[in-house]
Amino acid sequence: MIVLGWGVYHIQLRPIRNCFVNNIESFGYLQSVYIRTHRLPSLVAKRIMGPHLIGYLLPSTALCLWFTHTGQLTINYYQVFLTAAAAILVTGMHALIEFYMTSNSIHPVLLELNNWSYVLYEKELSLHGRVLISIKSKLRWSLFVIVAVPLLLYSMAIEYRYGGDIFINDYFWRGAAAILCVGLAFAFIGSRLMTRDTVTPIQLFYEKMAEVQNGYLRSGVGDLFSDEFSRLVSGFNHMMRGLKIQAERNNQLLESYFSTLAAALDARDPYTAGHSERVAEYAVRIGRLANLPEKEIQDLRKSALLHDIGKIGIKDAVLLKEGRLTEEEWDQIKQHPVLGEAILKQIEPVDAMASFLPGVRSHHERYDGAGYPDGLSGEDIPLFGRIIAVADAFDAMTSDRPYRKGMDEEKAIAILEEGGGTQWDPYFSRLFTEDYRKMLAESAPQKPLPYERK
Repeated sequence: MIVLGWGVYHIQLRPIRNCFVNNIESFGYLQSVYIRTHRLPSLVAKRIMGPHLIGYLLPSTALCLWFTHTGQLTINYYQVFLTAAAAILVTGMHALIEFYMTSNSIHPVLLELNNWSYVLYEKELSLHGRVLISIKSKLRWSLFVIVAVPLLLYSMAIEYRYGGDIFINDYFWRGAAAILCVGLAFAFIGSRLMTRDTVTPIQLFYEKMAEVQNGYLRSGVGDLFSDEFSRLVSGFNHMMRGLKIQAERNNQLLESYFSTLAAALDARDPYTAGHSERVAEYAVRIGRLANLPEKEIQDLRKSALLHDIGKIGIKDAVLLKEGRLTEEEWDQIKQHPVLGEAILKQIEPVDAMASFLPGVRSHHERYDGAGYPDGLSGEDIPLFGRIIAVADAFDAMTSDRPYRKGMDEEKAIAILEEGGGTQWDPYFSRLFTEDYRKMLAESAPQKPLPYERK
């Protein structure tokens, strides 16, 4: 037993010991040792129920059988079997105790490994949500073993002592068997109920954390528990309220950031003041008519607000020129979608702007492929680009310029209808023109502007 148990113990502990004795090779090596340390409690339990149990049970059982056979022990073979079964139960209790003692003992080791990771690699060691042994399994088996093993041991002791006693009738054994079965049933059912009572709130927290991870902050955890979990619920909900307030502030700051950029661009040309805001409103309207998801509509709005941001890189002499542009000047103007994309790519984090880039770059592409900067056509043009192109064209046609007055809305709508399928996406241009004509018809007596100009 000593040789077998000691050998397996050294094999299980060797990777952890080597980490503390030898040089640490890499962060991956440190991570593997960290996971090995977390596995140590279950490895200890397996060692006790495996090599440790086999190491003493087989020799001792063999000796008992031999001594019984030779008459050196005055017990029968059935009693040897009961003794071996009792030894297995006691070893199970031993494994359970060692499991929990080891679980507590590894905490300083895990903290030390994490400290080394910070010092050497500036990284945090983690299981990344990986569950090595579930609370459900630990509680269920622990409670069952704690209740069932004493009952079984007591039953075996009675059987060992009185199993062959002819003065104890069958009614006693039937009653004892019934009590044992009831006790084991209570142990099994009780362990399941207590496990469920503990695991249910934990599972509820898991679900809410998954919602938070996906950006859903609308509701907290229901206060359904009257034990210590109630404190956790209160703390979690307090944290959720703080996150929600912070998220709202961040959204307000982001909205202000986009609006400020758009206003700064529009301020360069007083004749196009409010252009970006109006294009954003038209684009959102088209998005809603097309039944786009709300998240996509909000991204569309931000992309539309910034669609002309690249004009910041165009010289005033070209951008604000009142007369006809030369070919060279027109080539400079046509660079503003690419410049806009390049500007937004400089903003960190990169993924924060990723969904807005296609609309900024492709809002001057034509459905027939004659647009710029990439000459894309049809469905190859990104969705935001096709929508913003319609909104941008309508506002450009109906806005006043130094060298011309804004076009009549009816005429602009007619041009959009004629250009559907050639210059603009036929689906989105039709959605916009039909809706706009309906709005014009409904507001004909008062004749207000369908969209307020800013």
